[in-house]
Amino acid sequence: MEQQHQRQPLAGIKIVDLTRVLSGPFCTALLSDLGAEVIKVEPPGGDEYRHVGPFEQGESALFTLMNRNKKGVVADLKNPGHLARLLELVREADVLVENFKPGVAERLGVGFAAIKAINPDIIYASISGFGQQGESSGLPAYDLVVQAMSGIMAITGEPDGEPTKVGESIADLAAGLYASWAILAALFDRQRSGEGVHLDIAMLDCLFSLMPTPVAQWMFGGEAPGRVGNRHPLSTPFGSFNAADGRVIIAVLNNRQFAALCAVMGRPGLAQDARFGSDEARTRHEPALRDLIESWLSGHSVASAIASLAAAGIPASPVLDMGEVLARARQGERRLLRTQRHARLGEIPMMTQPVRASAWASPAPATAPALGEHDAELFRP
Repeated sequence: MEQQHQRQPLAGIKIVDLTRVLSGPFCTALLSDLGAEVIKVEPPGGDEYRHVGPFEQGESALFTLMNRNKKGVVADLKNPGHLARLLELVREADVLVENFKPGVAERLGVGFAAIKAINPDIIYASISGFGQQGESSGLPAYDLVVQAMSGIMAITGEPDGEPTKVGESIADLAAGLYASWAILAALFDRQRSGEGVHLDIAMLDCLFSLMPTPVAQWMFGGEAPGRVGNRHPLSTPFGSFNAADGRVIIAVLNNRQFAALCAVMGRPGLAQDARFGSDEARTRHEPALRDLIESWLSGHSVASAIASLAAAGIPASPVLDMGEVLARARQGERRLLRTQRHARLGEIPMMTQPVRASAWASPAPATAPALGEHDAELFRP
């Protein structure tokens, strides 16, 4: 039984990683967490994330997080000798991942056609802002640009405030996550078909696909939705409310939960009030219902309100700051942060993929590579 828990589902899969910054490195980090051998190929100056802080003894935290478990080599793809030794690596690879601006990989001699010519079974994943073809394909695409163009900024923020970015580079991360999912599907497909494939992953497409709620608001003839602040656009009460000493999240999705909330508030008759008789009606009368809830909460601390709501089976929570979240992430069985032995920094906390599997190994993540650390191992003289 103990041996069963040592399996790594991607053991034996070799991935050549030509990506940099966030979307591609996040994709390949997820695959390396599952046992794939990921060979990160960097230009002589290194991945841009090596030069983005915060730093500890010259080591970038972002680079370290996104390049765990990888081997690292240096190759100047404009140098014919370097390109030749990279292509030798690619001949034996299962997957190549790149996130160059469309057209750059071809100019460097590592486009899909060139790679397929030497490795017909290759799974070749291209991550870009707007896809490999089309009028927008050549546009530069940072996360903020894609957030702005996806509509997610237009629906985030207070109704009378500015469009607001999500507090993380969500477009990059969505593309990396979808790319890893697509690569896994392609590996499975290749087992059955015997053929490789070119995967075209656009950040804009991936972020749009994570917005079913605004699409649902629009799809049956409604207007395009706008910002509603910290509440749900379709369900009420489902948002953030003021208590005596902070804010409480209350998430009510059906009439049963609403009746329970009314009872906790000492106002059971509200459940029969025509203004609040359905989710749609409650949403139409959200301001009035908010006033009633916050009137009740004004006499309660966050902790006492949550205790009362939880006892009644009503989903509720405090709004934690990142300091509290990080402290919790280092504790408990889920271990969202795990200790890594870094060759230069000693013991440091490290993110890893969050899925738990009954029969897979879950080793502590290995350190990100130093620039060119595995040149001697992986490049033939």
